[in-house]
Amino acid sequence: MQETVLPGATAPFSTLLYVLIPGLPFLGFLLNGLLNRKLSGTVAGAIGTLAVLGSFGLSLYLFLNFQYQYTVNLFDWISVGSLQIPFSYQIDQLSLLMLLLITGVGTLIHIYSIGYMHHDENVGKFFSFLNLFVFSMLILVLGANFVILFIGWEGVGLCSYLLIGFWNKHTSYNNAAKKAFIINRVGDLGFLLGIFLMYLTFNSVQYAEVFQKASLGQFGPYTVSIVTVITLLLFVGAMGKSAQLPLYTWLPDAMAGPTPVSALIHAATMVTAGIYLVLRSNVLFTLAPQTLEVVGIIGLATALFAATIGLAQNDIKKVLAYSTVSQLGYMFLALGVMGYTSSFFHVLTHAFFKALLFLGAGSVIHAMSNEQDMRRMGGLRKALPITFLTMLIGCLAISGIPPFAGFFSKDEILSHVYEHSKVMWAIGVFTSFLTAFYMFRLLFLTFFGEFRGTEEQRHHLHESPASMTLPLIVLAILSAVGGFMGAPMFVGKHYLADYLAPIFTYSKQILPAAFTTEPEHSTELMLMGISVLVAVIGIVLAYVQYVARAQRPAEDDAQRSAPENLVYHKYYVDELYDTIIVKPVMALSTGLYKFVENGIIDPIANGVGRVTLAGGQLLRNVQTGSVETYLILMVIGIVLILGLNFGRL
Repeated sequence: MQETVLPGATAPFSTLLYVLIPGLPFLGFLLNGLLNRKLSGTVAGAIGTLAVLGSFGLSLYLFLNFQYQYTVNLFDWISVGSLQIPFSYQIDQLSLLMLLLITGVGTLIHIYSIGYMHHDENVGKFFSFLNLFVFSMLILVLGANFVILFIGWEGVGLCSYLLIGFWNKHTSYNNAAKKAFIINRVGDLGFLLGIFLMYLTFNSVQYAEVFQKASLGQFGPYTVSIVTVITLLLFVGAMGKSAQLPLYTWLPDAMAGPTPVSALIHAATMVTAGIYLVLRSNVLFTLAPQTLEVVGIIGLATALFAATIGLAQNDIKKVLAYSTVSQLGYMFLALGVMGYTSSFFHVLTHAFFKALLFLGAGSVIHAMSNEQDMRRMGGLRKALPITFLTMLIGCLAISGIPPFAGFFSKDEILSHVYEHSKVMWAIGVFTSFLTAFYMFRLLFLTFFGEFRGTEEQRHHLHESPASMTLPLIVLAILSAVGGFMGAPMFVGKHYLADYLAPIFTYSKQILPAAFTTEPEHSTELMLMGISVLVAVIGIVLAYVQYVARAQRPAEDDAQRSAPENLVYHKYYVDELYDTIIVKPVMALSTGLYKFVENGIIDPIANGVGRVTLAGGQLLRNVQTGSVETYLILMVIGIVLILGLNFGRL
């Protein structure tokens, strides 16, 4: 294996270090996968957790000793003519932060899973799949070219399918897994076409070469407009993986998987892969302002659309799922207005508080004997004090209440949007109001008022074990203080922006004004005040409705007004897709099966078989085993040959 670096840089560590970072989780996958039936749940959990913890330790060591960007070539992989694709890693500020996020939050979720999955019959298989997911995600963010990124991209898609359908005895869970897999394939096709077109344009898929040529205007036989097509195709891939309109419907259904899966894959890591793709390709998107406009509009529409659906959900995990879709919309909104650092800032803070909220929901479900309907909960704060306090911090963070992490990242996004479009900013602020309302609706319905479950559930109410509450406490601390890495400019240094600055060097050269324009301090204070005010109003309204007035969501069969019914049924998007896509495709496949396969292909194939069989049956009569018969046939053959030859003479 050979180490290579960007110009002027030297790789500071042995290649073994870079192999071990994803290699340890892969080793955990192999051990737990091969020894699944022989290991106890505790041992399997320990192997899976230590593998990710070891990877986190190595990533932290790399982060603390990082000085410059460089690449590490592990081996020459694809070499066909001008197509040269080494299996290489890129170590820079963006990949290092993603390494820490994946392995750090991943370790906490693995620890949590030891307690949550303790009684499951396939604990070893579960941790094996979790480790494989972490391995795939690490490959995704470490890759130094788009093909390596795509390998990790497909790997996390596979793991998502395996983990969503982990409890595969339930048909609905299997259907949810298949839905996630198929919808992601739609996005992945766009991503793959984008890579093909990128190679045709730049004659490379290596980050360093593609971005340098793009920044210099070297587009091969094409003009700069080709970049718009490439970025739109890349964005299609991002829409699928990061659950944006119209490819978002898989994410809420993915809640069928175990709650740690929801936290790891669908809150903290996998769904942010689309954000990572755009950030990594920022120079291409900067060259394509039309694509950025599309990204911003779809992100804003997704944020608002999902937030309205979250208002009417009663499954505690479904509320969080639609919240995730909405927050991902915020991240894409930031990307669309070239708030690249702000988008990644929200990726980090969202990972903290959304992982916390999902794990907190898992603690509630664990205490409620697998009950997920908030209408059957209530009054749990006394029985689950740690879960309540940590989820309260998570709700404050996602609602944008200072000084919690979500306040800083969301406010920074809205500030960028305000400079771009006042209308988009107003919609973003209204969405943040909805966020605060439905998140505290979740908190109040779950932890306040009278207990609405069964007596058996009341009898079994208890706080979760330390293996589950310790990750909650750590994530709560991160959700409380994590925002200070990107505090507003007038408070102090924006550590995150300074650290990530080299990632956007080419974009700054192309459009420097987008990185130097800052709002006036008075404007920033005004925007912050409005953001906090609408969040507080949302919280107060939720308190009045669900605590002071003790209102409860209506049952499924209750009569609702037309708007309420529309939101409650999630705008009938799944039904629409079922009508215009699923049913026609199923009808077409059924018709092809009946009329083409059964009516044409099968008769032809069976006919060929029958003719062959009949011919064989006829010819077998020639093989009698009698020497006299063979002699007679030979003589007849000779006579026929001689007769034909004499006839020609």
